[in-house]
Amino acid sequence: MSSRRHRLHLGASRLHKWLALIIGAQLLIWFASGALMSFWPIDEIHGDHLVDRKTVEMIPDGTALADPAIYLRGEGAERVTLRMLHGHAVAEVSRGGSIELYDAASGTPLPAVDASLAAAIAQKAWIGAKVAAPTTSKVTTASPEYRGPLPAWRVAFPDPDHTSVFVAVDTGQIAAVRTANWRLFDFFWGLHIMNWTERDNFNTWWLLAFAVGGLVLGLAGTVLLVIRWPIKRGLFRRRSTMS
Repeated sequence: MSSRRHRLHLGASRLHKWLALIIGAQLLIWFASGALMSFWPIDEIHGDHLVDRKTVEMIPDGTALADPAIYLRGEGAERVTLRMLHGHAVAEVSRGGSIELYDAASGTPLPAVDASLAAAIAQKAWIGAKVAAPTTSKVTTASPEYRGPLPAWRVAFPDPDHTSVFVAVDTGQIAAVRTANWRLFDFFWGLHIMNWTERDNFNTWWLLAFAVGGLVLGLAGTVLLVIRWPIKRGLFRRRSTMS
């Protein structure tokens, strides 16, 4: 083997060995977590088998609605949505980055959604097995479990999946559903993107460094494969014998 070829072989071998020691464990985590998340039904992760968020309640025909000018008084109204909220027609008005609710029939401003209404909304959407009444607590800060609109109500059901339904205070809509499966999935997602705390950013230097390291590991292995390929060695030996 020529001196240049020998140096290339030695360098690639050392690089491949050390990168395998450093990056190998993370590669196994990537493969394992990726396989698990790929085979896990996403509907189950979202809790669709426990909470119905797809059914849209329509405003009944013949419902008398107030003149929109009543709840559009003032400036800054950007969007108006008429919908049902727990059996009542409401007008949702987006104004200056905030949301206001009005009784669509009278035009009267509605108070923010309280704990009892949030619990009723979550219980109405519940399609899982019958369980005891849930407990409700207010959420005012974002967390890895919930990053939706704030403040919100956390309606916790005493079911085997430890399901939590988050209801936005300003709209009364279900903003998120969290189950034991979701929490486990989120844990593996954090391992996969190497963001172990917030688990919402995959543009980290850790991930970039290990991704580049994995690429270099593969390239070094390819160089070793070419150098050590049996056919190449056989040809080299025959040529050495003939000379």
